[in-house]
Amino acid sequence: MSHVPASPGTSPFQSTHNSRDEAPQFVLPLVVRIERGAPPARTDALETAARAVLVLLGDERADGDGEWAEAVRNWQDARIRKVVRRARGAEWRRAEALPRITVSGASAEVRVFPPVPLDGWPKELAKLQVSGTELDDPEPPAAPGAGQPVLWLNPDLTMSAGKAMAQAGHGAQLAWWALPAAARAAWRAAGHPLAVRTAAPADWDRLTGSGLPVVRDAGFTEIAPGSCTVVADHPALR
Repeated sequence: MSHVPASPGTSPFQSTHNSRDEAPQFVLPLVVRIERGAPPARTDALETAARAVLVLLGDERADGDGEWAEAVRNWQDARIRKVVRRARGAEWRRAEALPRITVSGASAEVRVFPPVPLDGWPKELAKLQVSGTELDDPEPPAAPGAGQPVLWLNPDLTMSAGKAMAQAGHGAQLAWWALPAAARAAWRAAGHPLAVRTAAPADWDRLTGSGLPVVRDAGFTEIAPGSCTVVADHPALR
């Protein structure tokens, strides 16, 4: 899953080709745990993936002279790619050998790893499957809480859970970049609360025209290039 990035503080995902295409390409690996007998709920997996991205971006190892900082900079200087793979049992345990952050939701567990070269995945992750991430919600998710950041999904698009997890991660990242430092720190201190919901069709045009951050897909998988997939609605951005 690949999308058009921009540096923090700018307006990303607005073009389909720029100098970042010439840079070495990196990818942010996300791995969702899907055990045969106990798969996570779809919405919880999306929200947990989005929070995992935020936790990595705010981790001291990803900033300044941190051990992951160079990899994160290389990733952000090229196309921002996030790939979601699934693991269970021994696959999930083997991934513990790698530097990573594990984030848990109500039913979901997602691991985020420092960015890796597009053609240089660690062997523990390279064999994991991208397909097979179809998930369902046992019941419709509740309405977002008052004042809660919401990542609104395009109601006109059909995406696999893995694709939607990557898109939610992009939406969270755009919100993170757009926030002032104080709001960013407050969000991190609160544990990055957020909701992922599908927008009502009648609201989508208003949301995409509101000035809030919008994710536009590069079109490499599942959906057409330039499709608006997520609007990142954080109260501090209104």
